[in-house]
Amino acid sequence: MFLLYIQRHSLLVGSVESFKTMEDEVVMLGFHLSMFDIRVRIALAEKGVKYEYREEDLVNIKSALLLVMNPVHKKVPVLIHNGKPICESLIIVEYIDEVWKDQTPLLPTDPHQRAQARFWADFVDNKVHEVAKKIWTGKVGEHEKEKEELIKNLKTLEEVLGDKPYLAGDTFGFPDIALIPFYRWFSTYETVGNYVTQVFSPKLIAWGKRCLERESVSKFISDEKEIYEFVQMYRKKIGVD
Repeated sequence: MFLLYIQRHSLLVGSVESFKTMEDEVVMLGFHLSMFDIRVRIALAEKGVKYEYREEDLVNIKSALLLVMNPVHKKVPVLIHNGKPICESLIIVEYIDEVWKDQTPLLPTDPHQRAQARFWADFVDNKVHEVAKKIWTGKVGEHEKEKEELIKNLKTLEEVLGDKPYLAGDTFGFPDIALIPFYRWFSTYETVGNYVTQVFSPKLIAWGKRCLERESVSKFISDEKEIYEFVQMYRKKIGVD
């Protein structure tokens, strides 16, 4: 039904009519400041996959292609592989790992270790992103509870990291890809929430710097200043600044 929806609606939109697929054509729809966008771009880089990147204007008008390829959530990122869309960043990263399996593995082969990797990636979405979002979209001085919860959750991740170089263990992997896009957002969380991550989670900061040494990360991770400016613009737009 989903593919039928896409086929029917693609005939109605001019920009979509010109979108034709061929063998192993990979297109990504994204927004460069999105943590979820960056996850996918890191995974593609780790695998050495060539693709076309199309930046979406999420503030003003979303493209017809995005609305057709992700009609349910209408959000980025979307990976389009040979004309077929895959949505939701962690699902996309797993898809990339499965399709281009001959390249650098992102998830372990052991079922229990794979489950653990998925668990901590899900923890990032629910215990870091969701809590931090309440801070940077909330009124200054009214998110003490969220700040304490975020600090606690980051400490939990630091305990998982322990003395290992990466959350995934000795090699960069799935939970690292899930978390590292948030690293450059830490300073914005700190400014709005009035705290310092380095004080509470020094090992996590060191982990972030280690990840940045990888070209797949440094090439795509967002600029701190641009993130802060975007957040300030967004806060003014929703009337909390």
